[in-house]
Amino acid sequence: MLSILREHRRFFLWTTLAGLALRLFFFIYFPSVSDDSRVYLDLAKNWAEHGIYGQTESGQIVPADTRLPGYPAFLVPFSATFGAGNTVRSTNVCAILIVQIIVDLFTCLLIADLARRMLSDCRATQAAFLLATMCPFLANYAATVLSETLEIFFTVLALDCATAALDRMYNAGNSTRASLLFVAAGGSIGVCILLRPDGGILLAAVAFYIAFVVLASLRKDLPAPPGSHVGWSMQFRRLLLAELIIAAFALAPLVPWTMRNFRILHHFQPLAPRYANESDETAPRGFNRWVKTWIADYVSVEEIYWNVPGDKIDPQKLPARALDTSQEKTLAVIADYNQSQDLTPQLDARFAEVAVERIRAHPIRFYVELPVLRIADMWLRPRTEFLPPDIRWWEFNDDIRESILAVALGLLNLCYVGGALFALARRHAQIRYLGLLVSFLLLRTAFLGTIENPEPRYTLECYPVIIVLASAIFSRKQENSLSLPN
Repeated sequence: MLSILREHRRFFLWTTLAGLALRLFFFIYFPSVSDDSRVYLDLAKNWAEHGIYGQTESGQIVPADTRLPGYPAFLVPFSATFGAGNTVRSTNVCAILIVQIIVDLFTCLLIADLARRMLSDCRATQAAFLLATMCPFLANYAATVLSETLEIFFTVLALDCATAALDRMYNAGNSTRASLLFVAAGGSIGVCILLRPDGGILLAAVAFYIAFVVLASLRKDLPAPPGSHVGWSMQFRRLLLAELIIAAFALAPLVPWTMRNFRILHHFQPLAPRYANESDETAPRGFNRWVKTWIADYVSVEEIYWNVPGDKIDPQKLPARALDTSQEKTLAVIADYNQSQDLTPQLDARFAEVAVERIRAHPIRFYVELPVLRIADMWLRPRTEFLPPDIRWWEFNDDIRESILAVALGLLNLCYVGGALFALARRHAQIRYLGLLVSFLLLRTAFLGTIENPEPRYTLECYPVIIVLASAIFSRKQENSLSLPN
């Protein structure tokens, strides 16, 4: 990568400056501190000032495990240095966003390096860097106090280290250097998991791909890997060792966290609760089950899902499919909830009963159609959650310019995704370690279909892979002589 940077230093310099300008634009005009941001900032403040990893409740600091410690640990130095502000113009938030912008620009370099390893083509490497630096979706979240920017950075770092390790193993036969790179890959995945529980999907993808290569190496009639100086029996042992190294270093950071939760909170919790509920708080599983019987888009997340408990449910905002089965029972339980806006265990159980009836009436819709719709919504929505356009931008009821902006961003997102699919269909033979990228995309996408809150930001971790695949369109190579098992 250094040789490419030196040879095309003007391109990388001006592209970096353009990417920096784009991120500063979001930093100046659209910085964001969400409710989740304030939870992270509160955890960091209490950790920095009192040495307690907990949330402030009624003026008291209560130890918590509702969020993994990765992002709060990143925020601690800012709280300790600049104070505990939680508004977009507070000094510590500004410092956080500036550092995230720098991290995001380094992510763009890692994406370019990953494209170089995957495609062995300078033009595609430059294209990947350009697509990454000028991606408004990555830039937007760099100006938001959320874990996405760091999660994306360590996701790309893990993939880059894993492919570099495989290169060393296959082509140089350097097992020591390869082992160190596998350690770096595993450690990066471990950080991903500490940032967000779904970071474990990356571990599953890498482990699945290496396991596939290991199984392929057991075939006695398989020739030695292209460019390799050792046979498959040796490669099998090295790949098996790589699997163990990655798993060990990815899961090791969870050990002190799990021990802390068991010692302080007296329960076994190696990650974080799925619904971010306190240890003494019951998760609204019945309500969530009912929501999954009809929810398909982000609009319902903001208008219904996030408002319960605490606000009324407006039946007029429910899609027609939410009332096409057990309508009277559904409206009755909603009416009872609206009287107090408190989701009691009794009401939660009633929502669960309605959910059972609806699933029994429409099993294909629940298990197939709605997950597919939620996945499509997360992948294709314009990603304007922290931008001015209204969530119902397609109705053109408010500011027409904002709706046009949403349409433009939606088309741009479609170009990124469409470019990746086109390259995957037309140039898959040129992409090394394609199975690794596809495994990650498929596993994460399948996981997203299981959640009841389809937020577009959950697909951002996949965007570096989308960019690398799309950059293959610009590759001049017709054939990859170093092609490895996909």
